[in-house]
Amino acid sequence: MSNAALHPAAAPGDPDELRKVLTAAGRLIVGKPETLRLALTCLLAGGHLLIEDVPGVGKTTLAHVLARLLGLDFQRIQFTADLLPADIVGVSIFERGEGRFHFHPGPVFAQLVLADEINRATPKTQSALLEAMEERQVTADGETRRLPEPFFVIATQNPRTQIGTFGLPESQLDRFLMRISLGYPDRAAERELLAGGDRRQMLGDVEPLLSVDALRAWQRHVDRVHVAGPLLDYVQALLAASRSMPGWALGLSPRAGLSLLRAARAWAMIDGRAQVVPEDVQQVLPSVAGHRLQSVDGDDGERLRGLVEGVRIP
Repeated sequence: MSNAALHPAAAPGDPDELRKVLTAAGRLIVGKPETLRLALTCLLAGGHLLIEDVPGVGKTTLAHVLARLLGLDFQRIQFTADLLPADIVGVSIFERGEGRFHFHPGPVFAQLVLADEINRATPKTQSALLEAMEERQVTADGETRRLPEPFFVIATQNPRTQIGTFGLPESQLDRFLMRISLGYPDRAAERELLAGGDRRQMLGDVEPLLSVDALRAWQRHVDRVHVAGPLLDYVQALLAASRSMPGWALGLSPRAGLSLLRAARAWAMIDGRAQVVPEDVQQVLPSVAGHRLQSVDGDDGERLRGLVEGVRIP
């Protein structure tokens, strides 16, 4: 497969501007370049992102950083056990002066919504995000209202073993294009963090590097990144292998395959390439497939590696 660079007239801008976003994000989220690239890939592909990790490793800061660098209107929802669906979507209040009900939009009406600790809310409240994430709209009091464009949900989730958490159902998990984990920093990155002070206090100095219009143009360009026939054969082989490998309770669906291709296109686009190669698919596969595959014994990481190693590259 060709690794030809994007023709200048074909792309909405210089791919360097995407890499500058990653560089700027890396000044606050230290030592996690691949994780940052996966997060940006997810947003460029128009998907929602789930970040699963222990408290205190930078999940919330990552969402703030991306919102600022991409110039997005931002709202944060702290999910708790007593949070109600109306706290997310909004509520109609009777205005005595006008003699009618007036809808007051909830925090979901933002371009980037941070659903912080989403698995601390009840399943009923979690489901309030389902229509928003899938249809990019909400229905309240019998009226459907469109959400802003673009619209992203970045949700953070604590490990399911922690007290007071409610596991996300499969239908909710499937709404997320990717699931990533930051993990603890290595020794050098942690030293830099300790010496540099609170990263959240540094957020005020972060300026947008991409306009909303530019972001939407890059999103549209994702679909123009070419996928050749042999690459489609490779993705189909991965899907088939996931359904036949022992140890998986469920394999990857056709929709998961479409998500995998879109993420691979966005990953290639950041590199300035006009065509997807198998290595692009392999880079995004764990983040796209990990939360969609259900292993019978919880050994997801090892099986994902086995899936990649067991399917021949065309």
